[in-house]
Amino acid sequence: MSAEQILSTIFGFQQFRPMQRQVVDHLLDGQSALVIMPTGGGKSLCYQVPALARPGLGVVISPLIALMQDQVQALQQSGVRALAWHGQQSASDKIQLRQAVESGQLDLLYLSPERLQLPGFSQWLAAQPLSLIAVDEAHCISQWGHDFRQDYLQLSQLLPLFQGVPILALTATADQRTQQEICQRLQLSHCFNAGFDRENIFFRVEAKRDAKRQLYRYLKTDFKQQAGIIYCRTRKAVETLAEDLQKQGFNALAYHAGLDAELRWQRQQAFKQSEELIMVATIAFGMGIDKRDVRFIVHMDLPLSIEAYFQETGRAGRDGLPAQALLFYGTNDVVRGLRLLAQSEQPERLADQQQRFLAMLQVCEATGCRRQLLLAHFGQASEPCGYCDNCQDPPEVMEVQVAAQKALSAVFHTGQRYGMGYLIDLLLGQSVQIKQAAHQQLSLFGLGTELSEVQWRWLYRWLLAHGCLSLNEHGGLMLQEAARPILQGKQQVRLNLLQQHQGLKQKSWLASEHQPLFEDLRLLRRELAAERSIPPYMVFSDASLQQMAANQPQSQEQFAKISGVGQSKLIEYGPLFTARIRQFLLQQVE
Repeated sequence: MSAEQILSTIFGFQQFRPMQRQVVDHLLDGQSALVIMPTGGGKSLCYQVPALARPGLGVVISPLIALMQDQVQALQQSGVRALAWHGQQSASDKIQLRQAVESGQLDLLYLSPERLQLPGFSQWLAAQPLSLIAVDEAHCISQWGHDFRQDYLQLSQLLPLFQGVPILALTATADQRTQQEICQRLQLSHCFNAGFDRENIFFRVEAKRDAKRQLYRYLKTDFKQQAGIIYCRTRKAVETLAEDLQKQGFNALAYHAGLDAELRWQRQQAFKQSEELIMVATIAFGMGIDKRDVRFIVHMDLPLSIEAYFQETGRAGRDGLPAQALLFYGTNDVVRGLRLLAQSEQPERLADQQQRFLAMLQVCEATGCRRQLLLAHFGQASEPCGYCDNCQDPPEVMEVQVAAQKALSAVFHTGQRYGMGYLIDLLLGQSVQIKQAAHQQLSLFGLGTELSEVQWRWLYRWLLAHGCLSLNEHGGLMLQEAARPILQGKQQVRLNLLQQHQGLKQKSWLASEHQPLFEDLRLLRRELAAERSIPPYMVFSDASLQQMAANQPQSQEQFAKISGVGQSKLIEYGPLFTARIRQFLLQQVE
């Protein structure tokens, strides 16, 4: 079959997206490349289609067993002969896998990078006829990437064994330096860059006042009865928040690396199966989940880099339907983040990690389009998006150049060793500690009443974000070279007052008149998924159900035109869904 026939017959899509077509043609010509494509943008089809179109076995290197199993299950639902090979399988399972590969009974084989390191395995695999090798989550190969894996780094040493086999490296998050390292290590001369934008995700940032109460409000309004992930920095915070949510009546579970492996697996399965479960987790949860209908991602703490933030928020809305990314942050997050980075086991990377953290903080402090800043970090120019909180409700901005000069002067005149709280007390003219240190004699004492204590904290946070100040090992503030233009009056400072955004409008993903049929089809999907012990989204995505609810196909011919309906799903599910639609419409008439 041709690539177009495979796309339509097996995967149920009528045409490639523009860059998908280019990548597929490139691989069909036997060429290798790096592909940068947003999560949910169709990266998997870029190697799955040519793997089926070219003779031989397609090999996919994937970092997590759960991710491999999800993708294999989804492929099998579409009639593709796919299996995963990993360490949790029995010896007999591995013998059967080897036989299936050697007899040509497989189309796609998923492996972990660790599997390729085992003695003799790569040599055996290289002796098989291979159509291509796909390296998923390729940013793991870069020492500058946020998810660096040592076993990924070893892949470059295996390349000589696979001469003539096209290699496709894929990632959704890689800045210029990471892209260059991937290409260098895997000897890739071509890069397809579809950009990083996830247009369906609404970005929203709020300063912490009472973070849990703020969260509850969103869960009861914007995120009601939806599946989502809430990220916390520590295991203790995860456990506490999950318990609090359960007491509030929410269907929530905790997930972190400290839980028993069996319990983690059970909760991971529960999340995949549910359409309304909230998973409260550390960043240990997420990469291994190929769940398409996650409608929101919440960060209760400031992420350590834009790369990490983009990777984590990218787990929402992978079906292409509207989703939200909500981030709460405060001054304490900044202090904790900088201290955490200072304890890094890789001191040679400290300056780079701090720079990435401050770039993330600048996104939070931004007065303009947040998406524009996020994309600029990856080298992608864009116009204001109109689909983030700052675009829809521009924040009030205060000119605070003189106040910034006072804030910096307070750091200098107290010896660059005091923390933020002490300096604010000095500027406001309060606290016994100030008098004990005789700092009430400074001309700055009590000279900062034009701002409130909260606003001074925002200002000091801004100065940290823009590299004007840094922290010593005891949390004291120190001046940096970037402070000089402000002190000299050559740089303006505009402070985002961070009021609560009002009247924000997310995209509506389904017309109200189609909602009843959508819910009915959703119920049918849930029943079919339970019978087959697979997650509901593997039967059909929400996007497919939405199209069914709108187009109301009542015959096999009409049903075949729904996006995501390939030949295998048409045969298995078509009669059931068209019958349900006819029944629903008949009830409406009655």
